[in-house]
Amino acid sequence: MLKIGNVELENNVILAPMAGVCNPSFRILAKEMGAGMVCAEMVATKALQHGNAKTRSMLTILPEEKPVSMQLVGCDAESMGIAAELVANTDAAIVDINMGCPASKIHRAGSGAALARDPENAARIVEAVVKAVPNKPVTVKFRKGWDDDNINAVAVAKAVEQAGAKAVSVHGRTAKQMYQGEADWSIIREVKAAVKIPVIGNGDVTTPQKAMQLLRETGCDGVMIGRGSLGNPWIFRAVTHFMQTGEELMPPTAEERIRVALRHTDLLVAEKGEHVGTREMRKHIAWYTKGLRDSNQFRDRINLLETSQSLRDALDEYLEYLIRSEAQEAMI
Repeated sequence: MLKIGNVELENNVILAPMAGVCNPSFRILAKEMGAGMVCAEMVATKALQHGNAKTRSMLTILPEEKPVSMQLVGCDAESMGIAAELVANTDAAIVDINMGCPASKIHRAGSGAALARDPENAARIVEAVVKAVPNKPVTVKFRKGWDDDNINAVAVAKAVEQAGAKAVSVHGRTAKQMYQGEADWSIIREVKAAVKIPVIGNGDVTTPQKAMQLLRETGCDGVMIGRGSLGNPWIFRAVTHFMQTGEELMPPTAEERIRVALRHTDLLVAEKGEHVGTREMRKHIAWYTKGLRDSNQFRDRINLLETSQSLRDALDEYLEYLIRSEAQEAMI
């Protein structure tokens, strides 16, 4: 169990916020598979403040995915505070502040990882958000530092803790690294030693064994999984089971992967509509089928399809092909 402020989680394995991925459809699957909490993709504070309909829709939280952490991305205390007031009226359990996004279009606007370059400014933003949502815990997600010459995660952690943050999530890469190279878990250990609030480790958690290794090496309170869950929501079930029993679960079969991809298709199309849902689902299907027989050719086919029914038909046909191929091999 992990407690963040007044929010108690069933376990300490969390779905990381990922832009273009962590909508309600994927969050539901992650929660069903065992995630203790799911994080929504970042919401732009300026667009939220100005009443952008698409951005407002990103605040939607369904009962079956709770508890949800809603992440805000912005560049100044005033707009972050105003946006947080809007989030205060939603079903979000936690309000998270994005101080780690390394995408150039985000940090060039002074948001994301750019905020963590100045711990004092980071603290002012946290204070504004804490004031705006007195009944919800505020957390902060940031990286090791800006680059190898500017490692300041410990300073940021201390500053935001002092400003009222109830937990921090630390990604063991610098902003300049993006997602290249290996995550440095030692910085997570340093942050954990420097603050009293819960510290959640993030970076390179792709197996149950790595999740346990992260916890043991750093002493962190929770594990956040991002890219390791793409096409693989089962990772939350595998990690939680391994933590509880020390036993490894069998990986999902090809049939289970296809069946969940079909359900994900239904959820995403119901959420976003036929056109948008179909186009967004194509990348998920590529992740679900990665490593299966002739998946490259299948992905090429999927990327040309324009309707949800054609996606479903293609998945059904691909599953039949996989089953038939396996049967033929068994007869040889």
